[in-house]
Amino acid sequence: MEDVGCELDARQAANARSTLCRTLYGRLFTWLVNKINETLKSTQREKNLALLDFYGFELLDINSFEQFAINYSAEKIHQNFVHNLLRLEQELYIREGLEWTRVDFFDNESICELIDKPCYGILSIINEPHLNSNEALLLRIQQCCAGHPNFISGAQNSMGFKIRHFANVVSYSIHRFLEKNSDVLPKFVSGALYQSKLPLVQSLFPEGNPRRQVTRKPTTLSSNVRTQLHTLLAIIKNRRSHYVFCIKPNECKQSHTFDLALVQHQVRYMSLMPLVHLCRTGHCFHLPHAKFYNRYKLLNSSTWPHYRGSGNADSIPGCSIVEGVALIIRNLPLPAAEFTIGTKNVFVRSPRTEYELEQFRRERINELAILIQTNFRMYVARKRYLRMRQSQIVIASAWRTWRECRFSIPFKGRRHLWSLYRSARKEYTVMKYKRQVNWAVDVISRYYRHWKIRHFLLTIPMRLPPNTLSPLSSEWPTSPKFLAETSRLLRAIYHRWKCYIYRNSFDQTSRNRMREKVTASIIFKDRKASYSRSVGHPFVGDYVRLRHNQQWKKMCVETNDQYVVFADIINKITRSSGKLVPILLVLSTSALLLLDQRTLQIKYRVPASEIYRMSLSPYLDDVAVFHVKASDFGRKKGDFVFQTGHVIEIVTKMFLVIQNATGKPPEIHISTEFEANFGQQTIIFSFKYGGMSDLVQSQPKVTRKANRMEITV
Repeated sequence: MEDVGCELDARQAANARSTLCRTLYGRLFTWLVNKINETLKSTQREKNLALLDFYGFELLDINSFEQFAINYSAEKIHQNFVHNLLRLEQELYIREGLEWTRVDFFDNESICELIDKPCYGILSIINEPHLNSNEALLLRIQQCCAGHPNFISGAQNSMGFKIRHFANVVSYSIHRFLEKNSDVLPKFVSGALYQSKLPLVQSLFPEGNPRRQVTRKPTTLSSNVRTQLHTLLAIIKNRRSHYVFCIKPNECKQSHTFDLALVQHQVRYMSLMPLVHLCRTGHCFHLPHAKFYNRYKLLNSSTWPHYRGSGNADSIPGCSIVEGVALIIRNLPLPAAEFTIGTKNVFVRSPRTEYELEQFRRERINELAILIQTNFRMYVARKRYLRMRQSQIVIASAWRTWRECRFSIPFKGRRHLWSLYRSARKEYTVMKYKRQVNWAVDVISRYYRHWKIRHFLLTIPMRLPPNTLSPLSSEWPTSPKFLAETSRLLRAIYHRWKCYIYRNSFDQTSRNRMREKVTASIIFKDRKASYSRSVGHPFVGDYVRLRHNQQWKKMCVETNDQYVVFADIINKITRSSGKLVPILLVLSTSALLLLDQRTLQIKYRVPASEIYRMSLSPYLDDVAVFHVKASDFGRKKGDFVFQTGHVIEIVTKMFLVIQNATGKPPEIHISTEFEANFGQQTIIFSFKYGGMSDLVQSQPKVTRKANRMEITV
């Protein structure tokens, strides 16, 4: 055996020994967990159950790098809990249009950013290569993290810093931070352990193999912790997670001792009270409409096995599913208040209702199983009966023939005997022929159907027209009547595939424009007469090439409006007389700006969050009213009235900007009469149709009469 050795002093040997113990313990623990998981692994992926026992928050008298890593992991797990159970659940209620009062909670996202933010987070600072001492590390951390609300610098002569975690303020000692972060097992130790005769030890230290060429720099402990934690969170992101919180009753580890202040503190920082409030006032269970319908449709005779809708042959499939869900809920022996039908999901309020719903489903499955067994047994018995009946007819025919031959000779003539025999033989021959004919017909029809199906499936690509790849193409080859349902399903699959190919051909700019077009269709289709004119024209956005203007580039930096969504010269309708005044309208990702078209001087700047509604008429006019909230600006200036040929594009882009800025879409009000706020005065806008043609465009006639503004289009 090769002699592997190295000269070390006592301190270096102690450090190598401690590193070896930690590495051996960690790798052996990982090996054991992997072996257990491989043994218990199920072949059915949907039935896997994983348990994660995570360490809690640590606050010791002296906190070093170990406590820092543990508390960072606790922060990320707590953030995942808050994000999944408190934030996403409430955002789902808002998206589904449910009446909901927001439950406030503490979000520790800023604390996680303080620790793992790229370049400026504490974990990134620890891995900077130029830091060679703990004092330099502390100085660098204080320079980068000073001013953060959750970072507290230590005393002037103390070698440490404090972090305001979600549980408590923890003071960390910077002593040996860098040494523990680069806690790498020496190569000569790995080489010695790899020469062990135990295969397990060799598998735990593969880097000790002398044939293995390692050129990559070993990763630090902080990088490993962050990578493993992010991998874990990515794994559990798409899983259904259940959380179990452990409450420590006292600090003395004694039984039958309950420290009320300690328990209240834990309940408070774990966000259990907002969670309890959310569970009491929210919904414990939700499923999409289609999944809820498919799971519980057997509870109602009208929806099982198929729901045909409310009698309308042209009913929309999505609407039929919602109608079926409502019918299922209405006929259940459960309170209707326990169920809420959202835009995409069905919500169940209490766990007891969910349990009773599943109990009804299990009982119904048993009933259906009994029904299936009854029909199957009836089918088997009837088939056996028909076979026995046919056999009885054959036996009876042969027996009658034998009886006549045996007993009729003394009493009747030979001619009569042969006539009876011939009639019996003829009856038997006819029955045998029919049976053979039926068998032949079944074989021929079965092979013919298989041939027609094969011919239909193989000739579909050759019978498709050349322009069928367009999603707008509705052409499809004809099919035999018995393949009508198959043809319908194949046509739907082919259409979805065409849409998939069409979407993948878009770049990001085209996708954004398509999103705007789809949004415009949702808002204005069948509601605004001028919508059809905008379908064939792309939304250019910057019609005056404002993004290339040097004066604008200097101005937009001051107002943080660098990203221009729309820019064009439009007409602003004056509030006093109704005259049209040209003005430059600029829409950025954060605000609406009105500028002088020559000097580019900003006259008004309205943040996107201040606009809560946009009103239009259903006619061909190009007038839109932007309603501003009753803030200082809104009470002083009031709402804005614009007239432009790009009114559909402006309102659509404004709709998306407000939705991205506030998280809530603004209201789009389309009516022939609505109110507007002109500072201290409320004006009623009234639109009258004067016969404007779709081919001949003209300016609308605006008339101001007292507190009414009439627009004739």
